[in-house]
Amino acid sequence: MKDLTATKFDTIKRNLAGKKILVAFSGGVDSTVLASIVSEVASATTLLIISSPTVPESELVGAKEIAKELGLELIVKDFNWLEEEALVTNQIDRCFRCKQILAVSWLKVAEDLGFEIVVEGTTASETEGYRPGAKALEDSGVHSPYLDVSITKEEIREYARSRGLSVAEKPSGACLATRFPYDTEITLERLKMVETVEKAVMTIFNVECVRARFHGDLVRIEVGESELPAMFDTAKMSELEEQAREVGFSYVTLDIRGYRTGAMDEGLNL
Repeated sequence: MKDLTATKFDTIKRNLAGKKILVAFSGGVDSTVLASIVSEVASATTLLIISSPTVPESELVGAKEIAKELGLELIVKDFNWLEEEALVTNQIDRCFRCKQILAVSWLKVAEDLGFEIVVEGTTASETEGYRPGAKALEDSGVHSPYLDVSITKEEIREYARSRGLSVAEKPSGACLATRFPYDTEITLERLKMVETVEKAVMTIFNVECVRARFHGDLVRIEVGESELPAMFDTAKMSELEEQAREVGFSYVTLDIRGYRTGAMDEGLNL
């Protein structure tokens, strides 16, 4: 790693050394690197993942595997996201409200178990654009060590590579609620629809980065830009269309711009 990047990570380690720390965990590269760092310097480390209908089952399974890889205890806490009217109505402040609720939950678990602080993995790369969730965490009392020293996503991947972590190249994830346009009600059936289509795309086309965006009876598929060529197989397209129709979609489209974060915020006057 470059000297400046190494210095940033060393600063995090000094700031967290000797503390009892609960890590808000997802199994992605950001939280995995953070968990690895914390485990090196903290007096006690436990991981906490929230299980809800908006978290793909594959992500939960993967997080459990990564926790074993790190040799750390993982607590799974259930959260019935669909019982929160402020979330299911999917207003423009949905992410803000969701992060507020999650922060309260993380802090309560930490208090009950005697941990001094809760840390989470928002990076400096996530401070641009419309990021209401990051704003909610600023005011919550949850610590964001990467932001304290302006660590970017690529620096985190570089650190993961240097430590041989299996998630180093794992695509970024996001909760399934991000697949829906604002003001579109989010239901369990609709969440299952987009999750099933994403799983089908990954399986049929052997791609890793996928978003199935919900637009009523139409599903718009985004895949990583480098993976777009894999999508142009007519036999596989037919197979995907059949599976999408089985879960309730009438039309399947491929977004030729490919995956980009915040796609559902495009066109908003923010």
